[in-house]
Amino acid sequence: MIPAAVLVPVIMRETGPTMLLTQRTAHLRDHGGQVSFPGGRCELGDASPEATALREAEEEVGLVSSQVEILGRLPEYRTGTGFVITPVVGLVTPPLNLKLDDFEVAEVFEPPLEFLLDTANHQRQSLEVRGTRHEYWAMPWQGYFIWGATAGMLVTLQRFLLVEAGT
Repeated sequence: MIPAAVLVPVIMRETGPTMLLTQRTAHLRDHGGQVSFPGGRCELGDASPEATALREAEEEVGLVSSQVEILGRLPEYRTGTGFVITPVVGLVTPPLNLKLDDFEVAEVFEPPLEFLLDTANHQRQSLEVRGTRHEYWAMPWQGYFIWGATAGMLVTLQRFLLVEAGT
């Protein structure tokens, strides 16, 4: 398994919290064209998954670590493509002065956190790959298709918040 980390960035907007997501460029070898959190492979110089997530967020979208308050980690997420991802949740204080890495990131967008955490928007879908059926989570939003590992981590976040709230 390849260790990786992503930043699960909650943007504290005046109109309510949003989640910063990226649309990856189509040509990338791993997960090209998909919606994802900023993040990537852990490197030898990274002291922790938090360090990886913050480094990758700065490299991919220009989010500076001084604007991020790390809240904690969600459980590791294992992908069918060989990655073991540590999701690192952080509160991000605007204003954002993003600078996208145009090799990796086609665009960024911010769905409302309320939409992403609403179980009515969590769809269970399936796909057949080489004769094997795979189920995954999906959350279509305004022309974006949030699915797979990203949607799975959002479902985990929603369930974690439910447990924390005691409901």
